[in-house]
Amino acid sequence: MSKDISVSDEKLVAMAKEAIDMAYAPYSKFRVAAALVTSKGNIHTGVNVENASYGLTVCAERVAVLKAVSCGDREIERIAVVSSSEGKVFPCGACRQVLSEFSSGDLSVIISDTSGGVTENLRLADLLPRAFGPEPLGDR
Repeated sequence: MSKDISVSDEKLVAMAKEAIDMAYAPYSKFRVAAALVTSKGNIHTGVNVENASYGLTVCAERVAVLKAVSCGDREIERIAVVSSSEGKVFPCGACRQVLSEFSSGDLSVIISDTSGGVTENLRLADLLPRAFGPEPLGDR
């Protein structure tokens, strides 16, 4: 974890690119890394971790979120996602739902690949319209 209150989108992408070599993807060879910044200015990175039982694979975005939460950071402001493949790769549905738990719909999701800079910058609300939230659960 590092702290940088004024981190740029480009810096988040660069940090994700730095982390991508740590991805554990011996089966698919599809490596993904994420770097996020929290409301406290802390930066957390994560990489995908595959398992021979594919259903147990954990995505880079969720690894970064879980690192942030385990360090006491529960408000994510921006996240950059970088993949080893050509073209754009977007967070899966499970990652989108986890991101929504620890951010607002205005969360900036920055998409890139290892060859370029910021290729697309989207709002989480556009990636996950009508997200499930705590409201239907009521007071329990």
